[in-house]
Amino acid sequence: MKLTDRLQQWGAPHPFFTFEFFPPRTDQGFENLLSRIARLAPLGPLAITITWGAGGSTKDRSLDLAGFSQVEHGIDTVLHLTCTNMVQGTVDDALRSAKERGIQNVLALRGDPPRGSEYWIPTDPRFVHASDLVAYIRSHPEFGSHFCIGVAAYPDGHTDSKSSELDFQHLRTKVEAGADFIVTQLFYDVDNFLDWQKKVRAMGITIPIIPGVAPIQSYASFARMSKLCGTRVPPAVNDDQKVKDYGVELAIETCRRLTTEGGLGGVHFCTLNLEKGVRRVLEGLGWSHQSVQVVNKIIQESPSDTDNSHIPPDLVITASEASHLVERPTTPRSETGSIAPEPATASRGTWDDFPNGRFGDPNSPAFGALNPWDGGGLSVSDGIAQWGHPKSIPHLQNLFLSYLNSKIPTTPFSPETLSAESSSILPHLLQLTRRNWWTVASQPAVDASPSSDPIVGWGPRGGYVFQKAFVEFFCDKSGVEWLRKRVQERDSALITYYAANAKGDLLSNVSEETRNAVTWGVFPGQEIAQPTVIERDSFLAWKTEAFATWAQWAVFYPPYSEERRLLENVRNERWLVSVVHHDFKSPEALWTFLSEE
Repeated sequence: MKLTDRLQQWGAPHPFFTFEFFPPRTDQGFENLLSRIARLAPLGPLAITITWGAGGSTKDRSLDLAGFSQVEHGIDTVLHLTCTNMVQGTVDDALRSAKERGIQNVLALRGDPPRGSEYWIPTDPRFVHASDLVAYIRSHPEFGSHFCIGVAAYPDGHTDSKSSELDFQHLRTKVEAGADFIVTQLFYDVDNFLDWQKKVRAMGITIPIIPGVAPIQSYASFARMSKLCGTRVPPAVNDDQKVKDYGVELAIETCRRLTTEGGLGGVHFCTLNLEKGVRRVLEGLGWSHQSVQVVNKIIQESPSDTDNSHIPPDLVITASEASHLVERPTTPRSETGSIAPEPATASRGTWDDFPNGRFGDPNSPAFGALNPWDGGGLSVSDGIAQWGHPKSIPHLQNLFLSYLNSKIPTTPFSPETLSAESSSILPHLLQLTRRNWWTVASQPAVDASPSSDPIVGWGPRGGYVFQKAFVEFFCDKSGVEWLRKRVQERDSALITYYAANAKGDLLSNVSEETRNAVTWGVFPGQEIAQPTVIERDSFLAWKTEAFATWAQWAVFYPPYSEERRLLENVRNERWLVSVVHHDFKSPEALWTFLSEE
């Protein structure tokens, strides 16, 4: 059904809500997301939206995911569609595939410029703006009457916009082109949104507005998302669990204000493919179908002469009272009785509570999440200002050394300044980089540091965190051969490694099914949490992204230039290597092993 028709028919005693998901990078993550959607579907979302990678990079997975929620669960699905790298035939194919799956809703987006582009450049001159995509779909004889079309809006301003006036003009153009509803980018400043909404309505725009809300998962991920989306950031809290609790409370208060002061019929949850946060928000609001069922059960079981009107609807059900509605986690055990790794098919919503960037669990649906609406990376001018004009291997080596010495704030592989955690092993990283092994990721060994530690701590307070030391770097083939020989000579079962090149060659001493938790935490009253896992699928997913980064960096420079030839040659000739030392009680073990004799 079209989303606008569904909105008109909404008859629940609470505001509606929608969920947004993105196609996971790994096959297991995709399968686990299907299970996650199956658990969230009974909460009663009005619709589900599925993001679309730039240029159709996630085309098949996006369509499969949208078809699953549409067909298997009967939930109306909104498929994101972008202009980036899209030509008419690609757009038609996507729309036709969506139609065949019974999908009647699309969210038409321009899409952000691919990393490595100074400006957004259309592949097809007919698709320059999102309004062009809207107008094309609306006027198409096959699709015009079939699809309900949504567009995006940016209450805090688009990151590329020169002024708020231009933002409003672009929104008006998209609506005039035939848009049926508006979904906003996420925001946290409700007062600013309410002011923005008044201005939109004053322009004569009357179509439904669905505000985007994202429960905060951790301060690091929140700050990264806020930077990408241009949202305003509340003060930091140095406790991941408290950040999540604060995020739930903030989302509840935000939703209440939007639906009361703002008069909006509902909200759109950007889930980042996580489950627990949105569950807690809906339970706190009393909006989910399961919450309503509990309320009805309480009323039905109450004596007929009992007055329940004094019970505030939003307090009838709490997270603890609704706990029986959520499948309780069990601790899987191996045949030897020890705790076994989380099974891929585990039906629970808490095992990836603390996502840890690209080093998260590859089985998690949220693995590798950044900005699901695309974007990220520096512009050409900003990148060249920081990274200069590398024309030789020594130039590149000096660039990585400059980053480690805090002379430049980023590299193409490290979008943020060097962390305090990495600073603790800085001499070792410098030593490797001077060896022409250019480090791009690392962590020190940690043995039972308090979870409140300001440098390595994470998760709720009162716990202890552990880490195995690891390092990832780019080196030439001789470096890979040195590492292989070193492992064989030492016969060290405590060292595991992966090495791969852009062509797809893979070398490793790790079996395909091995899962290596390199970060874990022990917290009061909880199972052991393992937010950081390095194994084959996660390494290969990162390898693809890492070598694509070399190619994207190369296009900063003119064709046939020395800089581009250098970067393309490095991409073709270097290897990405990941090394883990499993003795987390010996802080120097990894670095001693990697030192030259």
